[in-house]
Formats: sequence, C-alpha cells, structure tokens
Amino acid sequence: MNRRDALTTVALAGAAIAATGSARADTAPGSTLERIKKSGVLRIAVIAGQEPYFHKDLSTNQWSGACIDMANDIASKLGAKVETLESTWGNQILDLQADKIDLAFAVNPTPERSLVIDFSTPILVHSFTVITKKGFAKPQTWSEINKPEVKIAVDIGSTHETIARRYCPKANILGFKERNEAILAVSTGRADCNISLAVLSVATLKKNPTLGELAVPRPLLTLPTNMGIRAEADRRYKDFLSAWADYNRSLGQTREWMLKGFEAVGLAADDIPGEVQF
Repeated sequence: MNRRDALTTVALAGAAIAATGSARADTAPGSTLERIKKSGVLRIAVIAGQEPYFHKDLSTNQWSGACIDMANDIASKLGAKVETLESTWGNQILDLQADKIDLAFAVNPTPERSLVIDFSTPILVHSFTVITKKGFAKPQTWSEINKPEVKIAVDIGSTHETIARRYCPKANILGFKERNEAILAVSTGRADCNISLAVLSVATLKKNPTLGELAVPRPLLTLPTNMGIRAEADRRYKDFLSAWADYNRSLGQTREWMLKGFEAVGLAADDIPGEVQF
C-alpha cells in the first residue's frame, strides 16, 4: 500500500468513527429538561402523611401541600403539568436513578447521595428534633439519648437515620420502612423517641397531640434541604431549578408555601417554635 492509499484508508476510518459517534449522539436520550418540555409532564415523588410537604386526601386521592405547590409552579415555568408517583423518603432517590421521576423534593445533599444524583441549591434550611413518648424525659442534649437503653425509631434511608447514627451511635436504633411506622412505634411504646426534621415533627404532634412531646436537643443541628435530580451532562435543568429555588426563597414565597402546607394540619405561624427554620 502506497502512502496515498494509507492516508485514504485512515481518512475513511476516521469518517466512519465520526459517523458512528454522530449516530450515537442522534440516538442518545435527551436531557431531563428536553424530555419534560417534549412530554409536557413533570414527574415528582410524593410521600403520604408528610405534612407540610405532602398531604393526601384519602377520600379523593388528591395531593396537596407545600411541595405540590412548588411542583406546580416549576411545571408552569416549563409548560408542563405535574404527575405524581407515591414513594418514601428513602426510595425517592432510587426512583430518580431508575428514571421513574424527574424531581425529588426535600432531599438533604449528603456526600453519599452526591455520588449518585445531583442537587439544586437549597430550598430551605431545617432543624432536627426529637419526638418523645409520653413519660420519657425530654432530652436537652443529644448525649442524653445516646445510651444503649434508649430506643430510637427512624425511617430507613432517611437523613433522620443518618443523624441518629451520627449523634446517638450507642442507642438502640430501630429502622422502619416509612416514617409513619417509626411514629407508630413511639405511640405504642416500642420506641422511646423518634428523630425527625422539625417541620415534620411539629405537624405530627399537631395531628397526634397525645403522642408525646417535642424536644430540640443541643447542639442545634441544621441541614439544607434541596431538590434532587438525576446527574447529567446538560446543566440547564439543574441551573433552572437552582435559580428557581434562590428566587423564591429570597422573596419569601417558599415560606408562604410552607405555611399553607401547615394549614392542612391546623397549624398557624404562631404555633411553630422559633427553632423551626424554613
């Protein structure tokens, strides 16, 4: 083969590779943003009994709550409508990875989660609290419940479990599939207390005033809560959600959505302890 033939062969091979790459690019699935705009549907995870975030009307199966209002606002900006998938705090990350949903609300951006999904900027900053069963002394510090004889109920895979294992490693930590099951364990005496985000604890005790008491142990633990999305090269969806989160948080609109969500369980702004940030 002479030099000209060799160059021609290399050129043809390069063209073939380029054509293959182009074909793959043409057939590659679009980004989340493109899919939402094309389908006109924004798929979100919803979690029953998690006011003020989510509230399910059992008589109509209709969803409401702060995150539903947020989702509707986001969808309106994208020319889409909201479609819901019932999930749990732990499973919604798996739902994102499995492409069952496009958006997960109230996700704490832990290092472990950042390896498998991406996040918007924070929509809120939350405090962690403890719901104690009746007759159990309210802890003033986390060390007071960091004892082998103390049974702490948490929902598996949640940040509640992360906090329990981080600050109460000596305690007897009981894991449940859903937070409602963890709360039931406290109400029936199987567990001494439950660790939850303050916004969830306040709503839980409003619905179940005989359950126990709310404690805000020191040091005060806070974490941002963000929107979770699939990790992808196209940053437009992430950038849009981050801009949306920053804009509504700074205007106070996010707080208004949260207060409206609290109304579902009969809570007004004056009923919410000062330690509960949102």
